[in-house]
Amino acid sequence: MHPLLPVLAALIALAPAQTLFAADSAYPLRPVRMIVPYPPGGGSDLTGRAIGGKLTEYLGQTFVIDNRPGATGLIGTVIAARAPADGYTIILADAPHTINSLVYAKPPYDAIRDFTPLNLVATSPQALLANPKFSANTLKELLAMPREQTEKLAMGSSGLASGPHLVYEWLRIRSGLTLNHVPYKGGGPSLADGAAGQIPLVMNAVPAAMPYVKSGRLKVLAITSPKRHPLLPNTQTFIEAGVRDFVTFQWYGMLGPAGLPKHVVTTLNQSINKALDASDVKERFASLTFDSSIGSPEDFRKLLVSEDQRWKDVLKQVKIRLD
Repeated sequence: MHPLLPVLAALIALAPAQTLFAADSAYPLRPVRMIVPYPPGGGSDLTGRAIGGKLTEYLGQTFVIDNRPGATGLIGTVIAARAPADGYTIILADAPHTINSLVYAKPPYDAIRDFTPLNLVATSPQALLANPKFSANTLKELLAMPREQTEKLAMGSSGLASGPHLVYEWLRIRSGLTLNHVPYKGGGPSLADGAAGQIPLVMNAVPAAMPYVKSGRLKVLAITSPKRHPLLPNTQTFIEAGVRDFVTFQWYGMLGPAGLPKHVVTTLNQSINKALDASDVKERFASLTFDSSIGSPEDFRKLLVSEDQRWKDVLKQVKIRLD
């Protein structure tokens, strides 16, 4: 036997495997489904479409937005968690991603274990807002009011166990401020009732509240960022109001199912960062009062872990459970 025959045979045997590996490493080879677990038109939908359009442009395959609303994002998130870990189903998640897995009696997913972080996309502070006729103009003034008075003040949120609701509960634990919490079916109705004077106070994310603030129909008492926001330079932070280390955000980020291949994670992370650095995306996000967040999957994982722990600590004291 010629001495090279065994080597050639080995190379021929390896060829199909090498070809398969090359095919597997090429990503994406077909359209990608991007689940947005909310209806069209909201902050998550606008964010997902802005990034999805850029990914389509950069990667040469269509990133199709699939709106799957229901149960504060739970329905779409479960679909993403159970999808094949091949990179062809991803999700634009937000703050309820970690909250939902903690408040349901039988949680259908684990916010950390069942997902692969790709990239944090954007953040925005939460805000405590008031009707313009409300006597206090800052959170500090509200905290100084007698407790027997504040306990009667209605404060609307976007729903039981929603992000704004838990921000209020955390504020109550940290400051002792007790309000009459009124859960709405969404942030929009609570903001509308606050502007109409049906309720004096509302907790909501800054982007959703800004149209009301700009038109003078609501005023901002404080925001949850570590420092003042450039679009609200005269609005104090919760820290300035005396609530020490009180920082939290409404966040948006891209996730895939657990076990995504490394090359898929790298491709998506690099492309998302490129999209966030595009001038038109920067301008769009600025108009929505979003702060874009260029970073790594590990950066996003750390945020998810910290959010998960924060709300676990709050829920130990509040004891909210959903069926």
